[in-house]
Amino acid sequence: MTAAQPGSERRPMQRYLEHPRGGPTALRIVLGTQLRKLREESGVSTKAAADAIRGSHAKISRLELGRVGFKERDVADLLTLYGITDPDERADFIDLARQASAPGWWHQYSDILAPWFETHLGLEDAASVIRTYQNQFVPGLFQTEEYARAVTQLGNPRASAVEVERRVRLRITRQEILHREDPPRIWVVLDEAVLRRPIGGPGVMLAQLHRLIEVAQMPHVTLQIAPFSLGGVAAAGGPLTILRFLEPDLPDVVYLEQLTSALYLDKREDVDNYLSVMDRLCAEAERPVATLPFLVKMLDELGTQES
Repeated sequence: MTAAQPGSERRPMQRYLEHPRGGPTALRIVLGTQLRKLREESGVSTKAAADAIRGSHAKISRLELGRVGFKERDVADLLTLYGITDPDERADFIDLARQASAPGWWHQYSDILAPWFETHLGLEDAASVIRTYQNQFVPGLFQTEEYARAVTQLGNPRASAVEVERRVRLRITRQEILHREDPPRIWVVLDEAVLRRPIGGPGVMLAQLHRLIEVAQMPHVTLQIAPFSLGGVAAAGGPLTILRFLEPDLPDVVYLEQLTSALYLDKREDVDNYLSVMDRLCAEAERPVATLPFLVKMLDELGTQES
């Protein structure tokens, strides 16, 4: 591959260096995708690539998927193997590797974060569209502090008070993306069971309903309720989140959270299947215009019970 000539297309990494979006997780995926394309275009096997960086097939796979950080030496060796000799183009890749290895804002919580959830935080921070279906808890991005504390204690019954508070602070810090200048488009379908389950007690749920009414009126948020009358909602299984990104090198990602791990799916066939499920949920749930009246009615019911 030769250097770009005057008037020709810009070097592929320039746009990411000039306008980085989404933090280190997104940049790792972009860099991994570009390196995979270079490897395939040059006809190099994964084994040969692994040998070039003194690693394994698994290491190359993790690098190309953007699941781990990049050592500058490894990137330089791979570029040499793939025939990238232009100094400026090589420098672009090295600069991107350096940025992709920088810690995200969540690094300060690394003592309480599982690696699988760090990936989700990075993708969430980078996403331009977040679509989610929740059938047990209010999404973390919409939780009040008290509700988040109750959920944290349920999921971490042996955690110390200090750890619980750090986990709550992490969750509240995540919510800053709702208020930034370029917030993601967030589209949520909540099962009615989420609203009926008194997490933390009636007082906590009253405050949480007020919070949902507030976020439902944000211009970049769409909130729908899937009422009990929709028996078919069960076909969705558990919680489901789909993240979409502005960058063409970042594929849509399906996030399926489990008790102690998570699945990340980005194969087109898998993503399309889950998009179909999400589209069906959105079509069958109550229309967004019905959300506020539904929440106000629930607020009145809960308030009556409280009194």
